[in-house]
Amino acid sequence: MSEHESPIKTPKQLIIVVVLSFIVPIVAIVLLTMYIGAAPMIGAGSDALSPEATAQRIKPVGRVVTAPEAGEVVAAAPAGAVVIRTGSQVYAAACAGCHTSGVLGSPKIGDKAAWAPRLAKGYEALLTSSLKGKGAMGAQGGGAYSDAEIGKAVAHLANSAGGNFTQ
Repeated sequence: MSEHESPIKTPKQLIIVVVLSFIVPIVAIVLLTMYIGAAPMIGAGSDALSPEATAQRIKPVGRVVTAPEAGEVVAAAPAGAVVIRTGSQVYAAACAGCHTSGVLGSPKIGDKAAWAPRLAKGYEALLTSSLKGKGAMGAQGGGAYSDAEIGKAVAHLANSAGGNFTQ
């Protein structure tokens, strides 16, 4: 065989070489993608797509507890006891958000000038406004606190501005 001769001598050999030059790379690419795709895909030290991580991301933000679950420690109250919060506790939880800073025109705690006309109307009028809602303040009756607890919060808030209500 001389230096300028082709190793392909017949048309049959030419057809085989052409067909194999297309088939071999395609088969190699398919096998490589199957090999890479078979392994679990986890990004650089991350398990963000694991079932546990997904469950953690979509879990509820809060839950309503009607009875403690096994293993939960709960402060014990006597059987059948009704826990009534104080006026300052209810104020801190439900009222302070607006009445501390005076949001939307609500009278600030301890502001005697703002509370004077309201105190003149009496405790019952203040309690009714709290339970039914007034202006931007929503109704508190039937909410997270009992009417008695709302009454204690009203007395606490009014007394801070010079009222003399007992609850």
